[in-house]
Amino acid sequence: MSEPTRLLIVGGVAGGASAAARARRLSEDAEIVMFERGEHISFANCGLPYHIGEVIPDRKSLLIQTPEAMARRYRIDVRTQCEVVSIDPQAHTVAVRDVESGVETTEKYDKLILSPGAAPVAPPISGVDLPGVHTLRNIADMDAIKRSVDDCAHERAVVVGGGYIGLEMTEALRLRGVEVTLVELADQVFIAADSEIVAPIHRQLISRGVDLKLGVAVSAIEAADNGLKATLSSDESVECGLVIMAVGVRPEVDLARAAGLEIGRTGGIAVDEHMQTSDPDIFAVGDAVEVTELVGGARALIPLAGPANRQGRIAADNVFGRPSVYRDTQGTAICKVFDLAIGMTGMSEKSLLRSELKYEKIYIHPASHAGYYPGAAAMTVKLLFDPENGRILGAQAVGAAGVDKRIDVLAVAIRAGLTVRQLQDMELSYAPPYGSAKDPVNYAGFVASNVLSGDVNICHTPDMIDPRDDQLLLDVRTTGEVDGGTIARAVNIPLDDLRDRLDELPTDKELLVFCAAGLRGYLACRILSQNGFSCRNLTGGYKTFMAVTEKGLD
Repeated sequence: MSEPTRLLIVGGVAGGASAAARARRLSEDAEIVMFERGEHISFANCGLPYHIGEVIPDRKSLLIQTPEAMARRYRIDVRTQCEVVSIDPQAHTVAVRDVESGVETTEKYDKLILSPGAAPVAPPISGVDLPGVHTLRNIADMDAIKRSVDDCAHERAVVVGGGYIGLEMTEALRLRGVEVTLVELADQVFIAADSEIVAPIHRQLISRGVDLKLGVAVSAIEAADNGLKATLSSDESVECGLVIMAVGVRPEVDLARAAGLEIGRTGGIAVDEHMQTSDPDIFAVGDAVEVTELVGGARALIPLAGPANRQGRIAADNVFGRPSVYRDTQGTAICKVFDLAIGMTGMSEKSLLRSELKYEKIYIHPASHAGYYPGAAAMTVKLLFDPENGRILGAQAVGAAGVDKRIDVLAVAIRAGLTVRQLQDMELSYAPPYGSAKDPVNYAGFVASNVLSGDVNICHTPDMIDPRDDQLLLDVRTTGEVDGGTIARAVNIPLDDLRDRLDELPTDKELLVFCAAGLRGYLACRILSQNGFSCRNLTGGYKTFMAVTEKGLD
């Protein structure tokens, strides 16, 4: 591949800006021009809600790279407030319109990198264009929302959508003293994760005074005497001064589609492993492209900043003749919700079911660090794996501390193709303030490996809700714990009494055993199985049972 003399880049932020910087590092001779229809080419879009909430007080800290600095350091021709409105692949030209003047010019390219990003979804709701209704995509959106909160001191806001932006904006507004009604059409927030992992997030939102509406949509928005009124599908109405629409994003592919580039079946721009589109001289990166899921191999739209940065670098490599490859997206992500963090990597149970892939799952409830050291916080970890070979398929975690560390380790394990047995052997940093001698990652590996080895058979919450006639539920917690709640129809024999009371248990029934978190249930099953009983242990114990069965709204 000959080196291009003129490279045009459409769009900045994560994908476009990283492509431009990498391109200049690879070639001092190429002419590189970046077009951005907005005012800013590189900003921390993930930090926007935190400035609104005044966690990040300095607005300038969100501006990662200015056009002037980019031009000075990299000698890149940065043209802000210039929108590329069409591409002519045959002529190798783009039409560029100056946003302020409306004047259009034509620019020639040898190679073209598209980084148009994704736009907030605008649901077909009357009133979404009213003053006081906002989306959050860029610095201008952030400024408008913050100015509204600063100036008017709204008593209540309605946030529509419980994804990343919706949750982060809910927290930001509550930090500013604004009452928030969070409306989510699904039966849970953070829809990418499984419901039992999200249950603590629901409780956290409610404990922080959020009016959480699940399974509800906003059907209309209209002007009211004191601002706005949002009408819900539940026939309720909420008067507010501010509405944040955060129902999701869609890839911006109009430019690519009009140019005749292939669009994938998920709606993103189709690219190969080199980030090359169906036109060999045009590359595409970031939230606008369709990617392949690392674990399941399905095509997907996964708009995350980390992958966009890597894709920009890879596209520039290939433009300049370096055969770099993008090795799929595994969807590693984390979200802060007040005092909790929820994170995930790989496939969820929901996505595994959709893909019809075989899987098993285990739950553990470890502490974030050594329990005897002050400040240890409980977390829940869910590990999904292939029941035949133990390959790790996905992981999720929720808790007040340590979630990021464990999800990152498990993300590396998935990327490396490790099995749950190899998690047992991981040597991770340990000191009482930071972890445990048996880290939660090791612990998850021990529990899953016991299942693979047949040392224990496990069961899940649906088994406990409606046991068969030939099954008996056995609660091996202490009587004091049982007094605080148990599963219907369960017989209680504390673990420490079990060996002396085996004669009270039927030998013609399968015993479904549970404790608080799974460990004592496992120990009980080891005793029972070696004494001739058929038994299974409820993975994650009563804590997981409650998370699966609760609605999170009580």
